[in-house]
Amino acid sequence: MAEKYIKENANDVVHHLEYNAERPHLIIPEYGRHLQKLIDQATLIQDREERNKAAKYIIQVMGSLNPHLRDVPDFQHKLWDQIFIMSDFKLDVDSPYPIPSKDVIHLKPERLAYPQKNPKYRFYGNNIKYMIDVANSWEEGEMKNALVKVIANHMKKSYLSWNKDTVTDTVIFEHLFELSGGKLNLLQSTEELLNTNDLMRTNKKMSNKNMPQQNNNGKSNKNKNGKKNFQKNNNNQK
Repeated sequence: MAEKYIKENANDVVHHLEYNAERPHLIIPEYGRHLQKLIDQATLIQDREERNKAAKYIIQVMGSLNPHLRDVPDFQHKLWDQIFIMSDFKLDVDSPYPIPSKDVIHLKPERLAYPQKNPKYRFYGNNIKYMIDVANSWEEGEMKNALVKVIANHMKKSYLSWNKDTVTDTVIFEHLFELSGGKLNLLQSTEELLNTNDLMRTNKKMSNKNMPQQNNNGKSNKNKNGKKNFQKNNNNQK
């Protein structure tokens, strides 16, 4: 009997099945279809006062999904915006917050520019380039010199973080000179420092040549020869 009944009423059973593919699209799926149906029913209520009561009840149900945020003002504002969005902006109720417009919600953001401006030295990043531009805008002085040295130090750290090999300061200074458009030149300071060191070494060598040479006992040859001459003169007088 049961099999006969199923066969006779199979068409009616299939007719009453409702698939999600045949249902209207959910605007905010995380709230579920039941809440969406409540909002759709609220938009059909003719009496405005009853419609406002229904909207407040729906807001309480939406807030119950996040009870720890239910009484936060910013979260309440978000819930009211969402109830208007889910009603396709057809719900006409008194909202405690400004009602969003459909044009603003569907407004496309402006296209973001590609952030990488220096693909040749990507490991330095845009912040280093920004610091270099700031240093170029400063007047010459101790503050600018200190900033340039800090930039070079960060450049070396960035270089070593992406390239595990060692790098000389000269390479960093060359990159800094290139990225600054030739305005920040630490290579010249390095050359002046090397020239100063060479000059100091030369002066030290010249001073060592002019100084009297010392024997193994730490006594100079000049004193030794003077002592011999003194002894010789004393012997002649005797």
